[in-house]
Amino acid sequence: MVGRRTRRAAAYYLAVLPFVVVLLFPFYWMVITSLKQNTELYDLKAIPLWFQSAPTLEHYRFLFERTAFATWMGNTALVAVLSTAIAVAISTLAAYALARMRFRGGETLGGLIFAVYLVPTTLLFIPLAQVLRALNLGDTRWALVVSYPTFLVPFATWLLMSYFRTIPKELEESALIDGCGYVGALVRVILPTAIPGVLTATLFAFTLSWNEFIYAVTFVSSTAQKTLGPAVVTELIRGDVYYWGELMAGAVLGSVPIAVIYAFLLDYYISGLTAGAIK
Repeated sequence: MVGRRTRRAAAYYLAVLPFVVVLLFPFYWMVITSLKQNTELYDLKAIPLWFQSAPTLEHYRFLFERTAFATWMGNTALVAVLSTAIAVAISTLAAYALARMRFRGGETLGGLIFAVYLVPTTLLFIPLAQVLRALNLGDTRWALVVSYPTFLVPFATWLLMSYFRTIPKELEESALIDGCGYVGALVRVILPTAIPGVLTATLFAFTLSWNEFIYAVTFVSSTAQKTLGPAVVTELIRGDVYYWGELMAGAVLGSVPIAVIYAFLLDYYISGLTAGAIK
């Protein structure tokens, strides 16, 4: 019996191993490249997947001492947190109304919201730039805080609509009978039950905000206002000179916050989703 379980576990891990290698290889490549010396990076005879010379932290020092990397990280965190909070707040109300309230055109509106999310950002940044210019928000972090909910709200609304529909209506009806209005039922009954769904929407919205590139590179041009993705690319690629060590170091540091967040919260919201709506 033990031997059969061991063989089954070994077969399972062997089947998953290629996917793990493929998924982790880019991060491994970034870390290795960020720790290599410049002489080794440009040496065609160097070992590509390991160190030929002693590892160095010079590329990380370059980011913090000779660029505004700390400012870019702060801008990215500020924009991601604020835009995610705004988007999740709006999406929660919209998803609850579409999932629970019956009104003419509700189903069509729900489909249109998802269709809006599918519109490429490359088609929207020109009219959005005109709107932001009219609001005097051009070349500021607040332009991103205002524009990011345009694609976060449709996505989070569609996600929360599906989750709200899995919650038994009896919970809401009991709250309404006890004297709660729809807002009271949402705050006191539905949201505590829907925490896994809200957490899922928040995580995905935060990830989209943190990694967004098109709007950030279009609406912000000054170095002090840039977010991490566009700043690393535009400030560390100068003409035909690529600062590969610094680029990879910036990519590693930019990936760490997202990896940490998922490492701590992923198990919680997966366990909540699989547990069901009624504990």
